Amino acid sequence: QVQLVESGGGLVQAGGSLRLSCAASGRTFTTYNMGWFRQAPGKEREFVAAINWSGKYTYYSHAVKGRFTISRDNAKNTAYLQMNSLKPEDTARYYCAAAYSDYALTMDSSYGSWGQGTQVTVSS
Repeated sequence: QVQLVESGGGLVQAGGSLRLSCAASGRTFTTYNMGWFRQAPGKEREFVAAINWSGKYTYYSHAVKGRFTISRDNAKNTAYLQMNSLKPEDTARYYCAAAYSDYALTMDSSYGSWGQGTQVTVSS
């Protein structure tokens, strides 16, 4: 299993930006496709973005497309989520996850390893 640690969350005003990082250890990073999910209080966990092992393919939810960018640096074993034009409805705990297969990366059931999450709060 790969171990994942998220960082970069915090409190930001609406319209602001944050960059989340997900540091991986324990297994070869390029083995994994990476995803970001989020969960707000009282709501189900939802897909945010995903990237394949090489970084060539990316996927986004409709809610964040055009505002968020997922990327990865395989030399640093790290995935990123750049979040711009943040809205109060983006407030949630954000989790990164790793998947062997590149099938159905928008589904949380495709991922076998998860981090503990980092809180993002956007004030209006």
